[in-house]
Amino acid sequence: MKNFQDKVAVITGGASGLGREFANSAAKLGMKLVLADVQQDALDKAKQELEAQGAVVLARICDVRKGEQVQALADATMAEFGAVHLLFNNAGVGSGGLIWENSEADWEWVMGVNVWGVIHGVRIFTRLMLECAKRDPAYEGHIVNTASMAGLLNAPTMGVYNVSKHAVVALSETLYHDLQLVDAPIGASVLCPYFVPTGISQSHRNRPDDVKVAEAATASQKAAQAMTSKAVESGKVSASDVAQKTFDAIRDGQFYIYSHPGALGNVANRMEDIVNQRNPADPYKDSPHIRDKLRAKMQAD
Repeated sequence: MKNFQDKVAVITGGASGLGREFANSAAKLGMKLVLADVQQDALDKAKQELEAQGAVVLARICDVRKGEQVQALADATMAEFGAVHLLFNNAGVGSGGLIWENSEADWEWVMGVNVWGVIHGVRIFTRLMLECAKRDPAYEGHIVNTASMAGLLNAPTMGVYNVSKHAVVALSETLYHDLQLVDAPIGASVLCPYFVPTGISQSHRNRPDDVKVAEAATASQKAAQAMTSKAVESGKVSASDVAQKTFDAIRDGQFYIYSHPGALGNVANRMEDIVNQRNPADPYKDSPHIRDKLRAKMQAD
């Protein structure tokens, strides 16, 4: 996708974090924006700020776990703008702790947003985009699914999140191949950020009532939350930097997008373990102090 002026971008999780920066970048390129989020105040603020910059914005509350709400988002987009060119399946949440200590509600919430949100986005919007392409011989489209380096690695105490993001990588790779198979004028990318300062580590602030957890957090869940929050907040690559990398990748038709290419050494090591049938390597081999700190936090409670 090379031409962005007056094209339509749909962004889930668009009111904050990476989604908000995608919106900023798209607005600067002259795109019409559709922002979806579950947080009304943040959504209102984003809409107001973007419109003050001259952008045309449609903002909708949307819980991406719910297929009917994603369908309503698509319907509203088509009614307002008549087309979709760029889709960011970006909404995401996180939950940590020892994997056997995660509740059913934890799994339902994280898988609902991170996996079903992308599933709904792909199954609903790809068909719309293909219809748009039939009507416009010059049509260009692109879909970006936000995964994580946790979709390529498996750090301890991040089990639910790891599983969800591995699913997004697999879904995205399949989407890419399927679009190629039918010669669709639609590109696909998977974004795998590492530790980028966004609100992801505080995503529980928007956790819906139907997946609330009544039990107190375990020691491992508290430790994972503390460690993740510190890593995210101290990240040196900004959400704005990631948005720039993402739009560059869209222009170049690049599938894999990384915020921290230096982390790919760990991915290569994991692949070698798999190919050579070795047991998974210690993720803290080169940074045992992090393992020791995590263990100490778990034992302190």
